[in-house]
Amino acid sequence: MNSSRLWTKDFIIVSGINFLINLVFYLLIVIIGEYAVNQFHASTSEAGLVTGIFIIGSLIGRLFTGRFIESLGRRRTLFIGLVFFIITTILYLISSNIGIMLTTRLLHGIAAGIVGTATGTVAAQIIPAARKAEGIGYFSMSTTLATAIGPFIGLYMTQHTTFQMIFIFSVILGIISFITSLFVYVPAVTVTAKQTGEIQGGGFKLSNFIEPKAVPIALITLVISFCYSSVLSFIKFYANEINLVSAASFFFLVYSVAVLFSRPFTGRLMDTRGANYIMYPGFVILAAGMVLLSSVNSGLMLLVAGALIGLGFGNMQSSTQAIAVKLTPAHRMGLATSTFFIALDAGLGFGPYILGFIIPVTGYRSLYVILGLAVFVSTVLYYFLHGKKEHELRANLKSAA
Repeated sequence: MNSSRLWTKDFIIVSGINFLINLVFYLLIVIIGEYAVNQFHASTSEAGLVTGIFIIGSLIGRLFTGRFIESLGRRRTLFIGLVFFIITTILYLISSNIGIMLTTRLLHGIAAGIVGTATGTVAAQIIPAARKAEGIGYFSMSTTLATAIGPFIGLYMTQHTTFQMIFIFSVILGIISFITSLFVYVPAVTVTAKQTGEIQGGGFKLSNFIEPKAVPIALITLVISFCYSSVLSFIKFYANEINLVSAASFFFLVYSVAVLFSRPFTGRLMDTRGANYIMYPGFVILAAGMVLLSSVNSGLMLLVAGALIGLGFGNMQSSTQAIAVKLTPAHRMGLATSTFFIALDAGLGFGPYILGFIIPVTGYRSLYVILGLAVFVSTVLYYFLHGKKEHELRANLKSAA
């Protein structure tokens, strides 16, 4: 009975750490551009770089953490990442020019990438195998909550306090995360010398930095996160254009509520019936949400679109992460987690930059129609990369268990 228990002390703590680290990220991302302009008289492009360079740092952190997490140890990697996260957060308080701020953001992103890979790997390890998708769904809800609460806190604090106090608050959250991490027990993973050599030996090999078995589902993650980045980055601009600013302020709240209410059911369904029962409906729902978003003319329609996008992307995100972990041997779980998040971060981070060149040509409404169709068509890509093999893979996993 205990072997199938999900809500253990360790799972709650690791999820809490993931929430606080992501809270700092989303809190800062909505205010850091304004801070760069006000404090350092940064140009619009420089402010955008200050905002986005964090994602580049996160990619770097995930890339190298995936390779070295097994040799360092998963718990030790979490400690190192959190200490680095605290130090780099303190650097915001002493950044004196735009160059130092850019360096700080890059290093802070690397630290967040290390911590994110460590928490994702530890969570995947301590979740019972029979409840893997359900557990990862609950774990990823900590990120979903941060996406809703972080921007709200950031915008609220800019109206009622100074940027310095916001940075101090972020440091405090980092310290709380480190203190709670001291109480996490991570079971040892037996890694043979041969397995360690697979990851670290042989010089520079791509398989030393990413998990090949997780690449197909990571490509799906890249596509859907690229499409979702158009919503994450441009919904406020779109709302201004269609005069629905007040309704747009509730968009991500509705998105998060849809994810929170659906995640317990979708996680269990994936564990009992398989990923296809989540992924195929997810493609349709996300595509419908994007197309509806393109034609909204009222606040209610905008919020319904937010709920559909939450049901689609929110559940597909946790499902693809669960697939990546389930496909991978235990000693390469860190690489699989890193591979998944690299694809997710790349889609969310580089998507707005690429789409920024397309929007002047298409406009927001046409863009969301195009991306909705792209999501729907990518169902075919999923079928060939994973969907048609899902039944066989589940059978192999059951026999191995």
